[in-house]
Formats: sequence, structure tokens, C-alpha cells
Amino acid sequence: MKFHNPFAGCLMVFGLAMVAQSCAPTSTAKPTSSLPPPAADSSRGTSAGEGQRSATKEAAASRSSLDDLQSGKAPVTPASSPLKDVFFGFDRYELSAEARAVLRANAEWLKNNPAVRVEIEGHCDERGTSEYNLALGAKRAQAAREYLATLGVAANRLSTTSFGEEIPLCKDANEGCWKQNRRARFVIAPSRPAS
Repeated sequence: MKFHNPFAGCLMVFGLAMVAQSCAPTSTAKPTSSLPPPAADSSRGTSAGEGQRSATKEAAASRSSLDDLQSGKAPVTPASSPLKDVFFGFDRYELSAEARAVLRANAEWLKNNPAVRVEIEGHCDERGTSEYNLALGAKRAQAAREYLATLGVAANRLSTTSFGEEIPLCKDANEGCWKQNRRARFVIAPSRPAS
């Protein structure tokens, strides 16, 4: 293949390498990155922190995992939260029977609080490449979003983002810890201003 622009060939090779790398998990060590976690889903139309807090007590915005990380706190969903996390098997994004039960309870609360918007965060354990885990986290968040929509929660109230492996609940390298990190977390988003 002949390229007129010397950079076009490099870009094509780089793009193919990125696609190939994200297709399967690997057990090779990954380089340490100083890059920040990915930005929130751009389909929301708002950036992180935009909007204003809800005036109702039951719909007060909760802290995202990124907010917790930046303030030095653990990214744990409080026990008092009306929306509970759902957990996934290793290298999976399908919803278990237990995850569906939690999502049904989350959907009931959301239907009873129609002004509330939620951001669903997808998280992974540390195994696999960063790129693979970002994609897997996105699939986990999307699976939860789609199931909530089938239960009658308006899809425009639900946004997704993936943090991959970047914001773990537990940092030990064992199955008990990894299981806690494979989750979808539900964060009550700031309400949008009335238009």
C-alpha cells in the first residue's frame, strides 16, 4: 500500500494496533499511566459537574467515583444510598439473577423519583489491559442502563461512563478483592436547569 502522506501509514498502523489490542484480555504487565480516567459519556450533552443540585432531599446529587478519588476518599456507595451497585463475573458484562434483582429495586426507586438522573459507572478489576477494561466497563454500564430502560426508566435519565480498572474499591490482588471491583455504580447526577 502506497501512502502520499508519511504520517497516514503510521496512523493506520497505530489504529489497527489499538483495535487488535482491545479485542482480548491479556495477562502481560501494562505500563503505568499518568493519564486521568476517561471523561463522562459525551452523549449526555453536559460535562462533569455541570448543572445544579436538585432541590429535593431524595434526589440530592451523590459523589462520583472520580469526585471521591480526587478528594482522597474511597469510591464506596454509601449503605444509605437508595441505588445499589451491581456486580459482574470475571470478564463478563451479562447481568446475573442477583444483579437483575438489584436493578429492579433501583428501577422502582427511580420510577418513584422521576426528576432524578443517574450516571452509571462501569468498573473492572485490574486484570487485562487498560484499553480492554475501559471497553468492558462501558459494556457493564450499558447493560445496566438497557435493563433499567426495559423496566420503564426513561433512557434519557440514564447516562454511562467507564472507569475501567482506574478507580478500584479494593487494591489487593486476589479474587475477593477483584470481585468487589467488577461493578456498575449508580451516581445520582446533578439536575439540569429548567429550560
